[in-house]
Amino acid sequence: MKLNNSTLLSRRSFVAGAAFGTTMIALHPFSARAAANQAHLRIMETTDLHVHVFPYDYYSDRPIDTVGLARTATHIADIRAEATNSLLLDNGDFLQGNPMGDYIAYERGMKEGDMHPIIAAMNTVGFDASTLGNHEFNYGLDFLMKSLAGANFPVVSANVLLERGATPREDKTLLKPYVILERTIKDGNGSEHPIKIGMIGFVPPQIMSWDRRHLEGNVSARDIVETARAYVPEMKEAGADIIIALSHSGIGSADETDLMENASVPLAAVDGIDAIMTGHNHLVFPGTAFADFAAVDAEKGTIHGKPAAMGGFWGSHLGVIDLMLENSGGEWKVAAHTSEARPISKRNEDRSVTALVASQEAVLASVQKEHDDTLAYVRRAVGKTSAPLHSYFALVADDPSVQIVSNAQKWYIGEMLVGTAYEGLPILSAAAPFKAGGRGGPDYYTDVPAGDVAIKNVADLYLYPNTARAVKVSGAQLKDWLERSAGMFNQVEVGKADQPLLNSEFPSYNFDVIDGVTYEIDLSQPSKFSTDGELLNPDANRIVNLAFEGAPVTDDQEFVIATNNYRASGGGSFPGAMGDTIIFEGPDTNRDVIVRYIVDQGTINPEADANWVFKSLPDTSVLFDTGPKGKDYMADVKSLTIEEAGDGPDGFARYRIQL
Repeated sequence: MKLNNSTLLSRRSFVAGAAFGTTMIALHPFSARAAANQAHLRIMETTDLHVHVFPYDYYSDRPIDTVGLARTATHIADIRAEATNSLLLDNGDFLQGNPMGDYIAYERGMKEGDMHPIIAAMNTVGFDASTLGNHEFNYGLDFLMKSLAGANFPVVSANVLLERGATPREDKTLLKPYVILERTIKDGNGSEHPIKIGMIGFVPPQIMSWDRRHLEGNVSARDIVETARAYVPEMKEAGADIIIALSHSGIGSADETDLMENASVPLAAVDGIDAIMTGHNHLVFPGTAFADFAAVDAEKGTIHGKPAAMGGFWGSHLGVIDLMLENSGGEWKVAAHTSEARPISKRNEDRSVTALVASQEAVLASVQKEHDDTLAYVRRAVGKTSAPLHSYFALVADDPSVQIVSNAQKWYIGEMLVGTAYEGLPILSAAAPFKAGGRGGPDYYTDVPAGDVAIKNVADLYLYPNTARAVKVSGAQLKDWLERSAGMFNQVEVGKADQPLLNSEFPSYNFDVIDGVTYEIDLSQPSKFSTDGELLNPDANRIVNLAFEGAPVTDDQEFVIATNNYRASGGGSFPGAMGDTIIFEGPDTNRDVIVRYIVDQGTINPEADANWVFKSLPDTSVLFDTGPKGKDYMADVKSLTIEEAGDGPDGFARYRIQL
C-alpha cells in the first residue's frame, strides 16, 4: 500500500477535558508517577454496541439499566476529565443488533447524506477511530458505505478486500487498512511531544459465509494474522510509535489456524503490536470468562503479555487500557500497563440491577427522533400469526410458542449451511419454553393472541439475547440429549392416580423439545440424568420410539441440531452439546432470527405438530400447575386428555392428565 495524505491524520492534542458535563476526579496513579520522559495514555474501548444508544430494551418495550452508549459515555467523560492524554476507540458491530438498526435499514433507509443514529451518537461522544465488525455487513455494502460517510472519525479494516493482491500489502481494501493518528502528548513534566499512534482493524473472515448474499462476488476476506504480519511492519516504516490492534475477533485458542474467527490470541503475538482491543465474544476482559485460556492472563488483562480489553457488549462496559509510555532516544515504548473493564450497572444478590452511571443527555438528544420512531416501529405489526402463541402447556405437550422458535431456527440454519460440507444432513431444532410459570408466578407465560405480531412480542417468545448455533450429533447423542431434557418430569408409578408430574427443581429453559423427530417419554422410567446433568441411571430409557421420517433413529445416524450459544457451548450439560460438536456459530441473535422469519413468512402458523407425547400408561394420572389463563387454550392441546383439578398454590391453576 502506498502512503497518502489520508493515511496520516492531522496532529492535534489529546482531549484533556470532557466533551460533555462531568466532574473532575483524581488522576490515575500512572499520571502521578509519569516523569519528564514519560507520558500516561488512557485508551478507552467500546465494542459490540449493536445500535444501543438509549438504555432501553426495544423488544420488551421498557427502559433498562444494563445497556446504552449514553451511559457508557459518562465513564468516557470522567476518564477524559482525569486523564492527561486519552483516546476513544470502537471495536465494531455498531450498525446492527437491535430494532433501531432494523428500522433504519428496512424502514427509513440510508440515502446519500443521511446520518445513521449510531454514527450521530458516536460523533457526539467523540470517537478517535473505529473498525468494522461482522454485523456491519448485514444490510449490504451500499448501506454500510452510506452509513460510514457520516462518521467524524476514521474507520479501518485491513482484511476485507475489493481486489486481492499477491500479498496483503498489494490488496485493494474496502476501507483503509490502518491509520496513523498524529497527536501531541503531554509528559509528566507538562511538556508536549509529538507521537504517532497506529490503528489497524480486523474482522472475522467468516463474514463471507454469514453474509454471503451481500458479499459474494463483491469482496473477499483474508486471514487476520496473515494480514497483521504484512501491515504492522509497514506501519512501523511509516513512523508509528505505538500500534493498537482493533480486533473484532474474540479471545480463543492460542494455536493459530487458517481463517480463525476468534484470532485475538495469535494476533497479540504479532511483533510490533503494543495493545489489543478485542470484542465479538460479547464477554468482559479482564474477566473470569477467560481464566483458563493459554497465553491469556485474565486477571491482569494481558494476551501474550500485551495489554488487552474487551468492553462487554451493548455499552455494558467501557474497556480501559492504561499505558505508561517512555521516550528513549526519540522513540516511545510501553514501559508499563494495566487493563480494566468498567461496568455501567451491577447485578444485586436478589437479581435486581442498580445503575452505576446516568445517561449523557447530549448523547440521548442526538438520536431522540430515531428512538421515538423505533418505538413506533416495534409496536407495529411485522407479520401475523394464524393461531395464538402461548406457553401455558409447554411443559406437558408440544407447544406453539416453542414450535415457532424451532421453525425459525431450522429455517435460518438451513440457509446458513447451504454450500457447506453439512448441506444435506437432516436439520433438527432444539428449543425450550422460557416463560413457563415457576418462580415467575402464575402470569409468567407467553400469551400472544392470533392476529398481528409486533417485534416487541418476540421478547415473549425468546427472553434471552442468545446467538444462533448449530451442532452435529449422532443418533446416540440425540437420544441422550432428550433423556437429559426429560429430567423435567418425576418418575410415576403405573396404576396410581394424581401423582405430581413436574420436577420443581428442573428449570424450564433446560426442557429442550427437539423438532424434526418424533418420540415418546416413558414416565415410568427413572431419569437418566440428575437435575444438574450428572449421569444417574445409565440403563434408564425414558425416550422411546425415537424416529426420523417414520424410521427408528440409529446410534450412528448424523443430525444437525439448531440451537443457541448457551446450549451448544455446554450450558445445561447436555450430551452432544458440550462445545465440541459446534459446526456453525451464527452472528445473529435467536430473537433476530425469529423476527426475520416472521417478516419472511408474512403469516406464521405456530400450530404444534405433536412430535412428542407421553407414553400411554394404563390407569395412571398426573397433576401439574399452570397459569389460570391456560383454561382458554386447554381444548387446543390435541395430544393429551387434560381436565381441570382445582386451584394450585400461589394463584396457579391445577390440571390433571390421564396418561
